[in-house]
Amino acid sequence: MKIAEAARECGLTVHTIRFYEKAGMLPEIARSDDGHRQFSREILEWLTLLASLRATGMPMKTMQHFAGLYRQGDATVPERKAVLGDHAQHLEVQQMQLSRCRKLLAQKRARYDEIMGETP
Repeated sequence: MKIAEAARECGLTVHTIRFYEKAGMLPEIARSDDGHRQFSREILEWLTLLASLRATGMPMKTMQHFAGLYRQGDATVPERKAVLGDHAQHLEVQQMQLSRCRKLLAQKRARYDEIMGETP
């Protein structure tokens, strides 16, 4: 699969995939005889994971560290698991904050409905 197809499949832009590759965050990508990147299922799964980590606010430095651990092999699985655990904990805190904000906004909107004489 070529880079444009990979981008569509994993939800990233071609530019972002190239950036991740230059930043050393991807496993080695095979090239065809004409020099085009050939994306395997493993690399697509890895790109999808990177997209999710970034979308949920993981810093690039942490992503690069995580990718470096991945390249080192299975001996780093406990450390990789810890990185993901820390990030999951961060997401839990974020989710609680968002829930509080959503509740406050709903209360405000309901109050404005009352003021305007509207019923929800």
